[in-house]
Amino acid sequence: MAAAFDFKKEYKDLYLPKTKPMLIDVPAMTFIAVAGSGNPNEENGDYTEALGLLYAFSFTVKMAKMGDWQPKGYFDYVVPPLEGLWWGGGFDGRRIEDKDALNWVSMIRQPDFVTSEVHRWAREQVAAKKPGLDVGRARLVRFAEGPCAQIMHKGPYDDEPATVAALEEFVRTTGRAEDIADPPSAEALMDMLDADGGVPSVRLHHEIYLGDPRRTKPENLRTVLRHPVRPASA
Repeated sequence: MAAAFDFKKEYKDLYLPKTKPMLIDVPAMTFIAVAGSGNPNEENGDYTEALGLLYAFSFTVKMAKMGDWQPKGYFDYVVPPLEGLWWGGGFDGRRIEDKDALNWVSMIRQPDFVTSEVHRWAREQVAAKKPGLDVGRARLVRFAEGPCAQIMHKGPYDDEPATVAALEEFVRTTGRAEDIADPPSAEALMDMLDADGGVPSVRLHHEIYLGDPRRTKPENLRTVLRHPVRPASA
């Protein structure tokens, strides 16, 4: 029996960078995404609800293999890790002045066979099984990040500033500059990503969570930190 396709293992350059910074050109990918704002640490808050919706959708699609209907082109796979785009709240990549003013888009990558038809089917399934979730917030988006610098952060999330500083210094030494462009709101970004035609670019602070803080000691957490870059003279 063939092993389930694991995006982390097949695309190590995207998901398993070293603790030494590196440059990467990030291609277009498909995500199920939920936008929101506010403190992600709020108990039973909006962020927690968003994660519940993302995982409900993602595992519904994955487990289609057990039902009477499978998407065209379906293959068995490991659900990719949770990711997040962050801005606002005085956040500069290192420090956050006001977590209550943060904007975020939380997302989980989907296989390319997840089309708008599959998205509608999965939302119907989730709505039937979990009527308390607002499935309308789960949007299927596709975007590219293009030229970026990234690094693996090991340890607690609160220790990320030192790793971000190392990433920023690396960017400078390569003759590049960070190219972060904050949208006005999370919903405005989602509207841009949801627009028909083309593959938009996203230029934000990006985190990929390879460890589950509920089950992993803080010192053992691994988080990919990714920043978009451009030539310093551009």
